[in-house]
Amino acid sequence: MASAAIFSSLRRQRSPSVEAFLAPVDLTDVGLLQTLTALSSELISVFSGKRLPFYQRKNCKSLLRKIQVFSVLLECLLHNNNRSSRSEGSSDLPFTVFLCFKELYLLLYRSKILLDYCSHSSKLWLLLQNHSISGHFHDLNQEISTLLDVFPLKELTLPEDVREQVELLKKQARKSKLFVDKHDEMLRLKLFSFLNEFENGGVPDSAQLYSYFVEKLGVCNPRSCRVEIEFLEEQIVNHEGDIEPTASVLNGFVALVRYCRFLLFVFEEDDMELRFGKHKKPRKGLISQEIADTFISVPKDFCCPISLDLMRDPVIVATGQTYDRASISRWMEEGHCTCPKTGQLLDHTRLVPNRALRNLIMQWCAAHKIPFDPLESGDPCVEIFAAASPSKAALEANKATTALLIKQLENGTQIAKTIAAREIRLLAKTGKENRAYIAEAGAIPHLKNLLSSPDAVAQENSVTAMLNLSIFDKNKGRIMDEVGCLGLIVGVLRFGHTTEARENAAATLFSLSAVHDYKKQIAKEDWAVEALAGLLREGSPRGKKDAVTALFNLSTHTENCARMIESGAVTALVGALRSEGVDEEAAGALALIVRQPIGATAVGNEEMAVAGLIGMMRCGTPRGKENAVAALLELCRGGGAAATERVLKAPALASLLQTLLFTGTKRARRKAASLARVFQRCEHASMHYGGLGVGYAFAGNSAAARDSTFAGDVSVSMSISVPVL
Repeated sequence: MASAAIFSSLRRQRSPSVEAFLAPVDLTDVGLLQTLTALSSELISVFSGKRLPFYQRKNCKSLLRKIQVFSVLLECLLHNNNRSSRSEGSSDLPFTVFLCFKELYLLLYRSKILLDYCSHSSKLWLLLQNHSISGHFHDLNQEISTLLDVFPLKELTLPEDVREQVELLKKQARKSKLFVDKHDEMLRLKLFSFLNEFENGGVPDSAQLYSYFVEKLGVCNPRSCRVEIEFLEEQIVNHEGDIEPTASVLNGFVALVRYCRFLLFVFEEDDMELRFGKHKKPRKGLISQEIADTFISVPKDFCCPISLDLMRDPVIVATGQTYDRASISRWMEEGHCTCPKTGQLLDHTRLVPNRALRNLIMQWCAAHKIPFDPLESGDPCVEIFAAASPSKAALEANKATTALLIKQLENGTQIAKTIAAREIRLLAKTGKENRAYIAEAGAIPHLKNLLSSPDAVAQENSVTAMLNLSIFDKNKGRIMDEVGCLGLIVGVLRFGHTTEARENAAATLFSLSAVHDYKKQIAKEDWAVEALAGLLREGSPRGKKDAVTALFNLSTHTENCARMIESGAVTALVGALRSEGVDEEAAGALALIVRQPIGATAVGNEEMAVAGLIGMMRCGTPRGKENAVAALLELCRGGGAAATERVLKAPALASLLQTLLFTGTKRARRKAASLARVFQRCEHASMHYGGLGVGYAFAGNSAAARDSTFAGDVSVSMSISVPVL
């Protein structure tokens, strides 16, 4: 018998049954006959007639005819046993026949897997796998021929007509050859020809596309297009390197079907749930993309800050930050010479493997049964639904689709505009190339018009599309230069119809504020900072995260300090010190604000500021503790005597500082030493900090500590990134 590995290349939405590979061990002769009879009858009834798969029909019919002969044989033997007067559970089956029937059991289950696979696969996938699946049918025919060659037919008492049918099947099975349907093969080649047209810079003829997809394939409405797209996307995610076509080619076919969906079918014909806001359909089998939407949440330290994907090859850059090798390599190849996370200039471009983190990621993947396939150095970044870099065909097809979508955004009905905004949102998720040409094609002005739409779904899709587009640096300028666009984004943040729309508006402001020149412009926009502060106080956990990261970015511009104070952002940040998930970023923002005298005064006047920062030093993350001690240091320097006295009298500060001096990060230790020296200059320092032992802790680094005492060294360590939604 051929190995069960022949099915390893079949992409299934659920795992094959174990019965396909293990013969029953505890069945009697009669029990085995009953099981085989029921299984063969089930296959014939389920897959015969109109229930045959759309493709591989001849191979399916041929296999079912063979199963039907086995069914007749089994029913005859079972009938003979039922008529016998022997005790229940006994049989006169020869032992060699019993062994052959156990092999037949395996054959029937493998047949069931293959027939079921053909019935539930998409039409395009069956065409693309035409040769491979035909080969699986041929392998089963060969197994049937082998089984019949050793089957001891003469040892059974059978009616002559049944015996003749089995003998005839035996002769036919010996002559069976690999059958590849010529009609299916022509359709497969035609599908590749459409992709080649896009690859060569052209666009397939719309009449030919209609004839092919609607008349020949039966893909005749938007829903059937989405079924094809979703199935192909699952194959991309679950793709193995030795399976054809490659993931890059599959991306091209996804783009082709998406183009046909909007070229051939009117935009109003879409799922009804879109009109009621229920436009999110969970996808099956996705691992790296939108993993937060599945049952497993990836630890943020395991995700690359650039791609937001699980890191496969984490490396450390000159600033000490960790990125996935593919992402940071591409960042550097694009001409950047700064650290994406901190903005600091890179002293060198060497990438040091972070083996410890890589081992932790591998252990986490193994524990959660997530495949971990390390990418080779230099491989492109793996993004959502993209297991390979986009081919030229995929890019050209998506460009053609974008042109159709923008036309609907400009002149379509309200439903058409909503659908177009949703699709642009999805396209903008999958790489900088898509984000670039979508904006170049003129999508931003039309998306801007939907930001004020009374339709909640249209508004949410438009602001999320704007967010995804803004991740590409050049698009930030396009959005900021679009007259009125920033104000409308702030309007969604304040009065958005849905929670997700408001959260995504905040994330958009964070993305835009990555450019230094835009920080002041965003802060000056009416109600922008107030709305962010409000979301930080009252939003959902994710909303608070979006708001605090945006406020942190704005606080890095020194001229925004007064605006942060008058808008209530400082009060909101102080309150966030007690909120898990946003406390680290809140402490970082406060550490920047207190660098300004007016900021230090404002924070010092907040009754809970010192207590909140002390709490961060006690229970926060390493970065949170670092940010907290930095904020307290600057508060003492610029907040005046009252603020200094409040810090001095904070309970347990001495022990917390001493702990931080020995266990904190390098920067945290340096700042803790600076804070201790400030206190030693105060008249009550000996009373409060006589046993701190700063000199001992920094005996080998006194120069560094001395230089940083009043050097304004309050650099803040953050771990934040723009989400792709």
